[in-house]
Amino acid sequence: MSRIAHAVSPVNKLQRPLFMALFVVWGAVLAGAIGLEGQSGESAAFVARWLRMASSLTLVATAFAAWISFLGTGAAKYSLLFAIGMTLGTIGDFYNAGLLDAVAPLGRGVLGGIAAFGLGHIAYISGCQVAARKTGCTATVPRYGSLALWLAIGAIGWYVIAYLGATEKTSALVWPALAYTLLLASMAGLAMGLAIQDRRFTLLAVGGAFFFVSDLVLAIGMFRGNFKWQSELVWLLYGPGQMMIVFSTLAIGRILADRIRGEPA
Repeated sequence: MSRIAHAVSPVNKLQRPLFMALFVVWGAVLAGAIGLEGQSGESAAFVARWLRMASSLTLVATAFAAWISFLGTGAAKYSLLFAIGMTLGTIGDFYNAGLLDAVAPLGRGVLGGIAAFGLGHIAYISGCQVAARKTGCTATVPRYGSLALWLAIGAIGWYVIAYLGATEKTSALVWPALAYTLLLASMAGLAMGLAIQDRRFTLLAVGGAFFFVSDLVLAIGMFRGNFKWQSELVWLLYGPGQMMIVFSTLAIGRILADRIRGEPA
């Protein structure tokens, strides 16, 4: 029994207020950013941009706090991979906001963002694979059926939006966009496969879907022209999507706890 107690350390009552506070801060900061989006003036745009970055940085802090809370347990590797994914996603946010063009180790602007988000999703996908192994959610039909469905959705979305909508100005982004879209679709598909087998992964699956749809909205603006309220719509999907992905890491501790309690000591 002592081995089981040592092996599992889910988020405890003392840690819950921290995660609740981080959630409130994230929500308030993102709401402030979206509220300023429609206002004119350089100062409003400047503040809105940095509030968006602050919302992502809050999620990075949340992800690493979750990892620290699970150190020494079976959830540590999973939560670390998702913390890395969120960190890379935030780097992508800074690229998309034009705040990293001076350093740009991954490329400038949009290409830098695609590279950072793509690497982040490789980390998320790796985390999904770890979760599948540790929880036994490895059934073939839901796992690969969900993956195939989302890859098909990604390919169709890319073809309609990027391939058919490409211009001379955006033609260089068409094929990188395909690889990136399929990465996002893969993560959404694997997360859905987990959720079908264990409903406690539902938050992760919904978050992955929100992220994917936000990217389609961004792609419409990129390949077919910007439209009114585009930025607000992207962040209304992307921000909550990343939040759900990050906060889903707290559920893995409960899943592992249930699983290990059912094993012989």
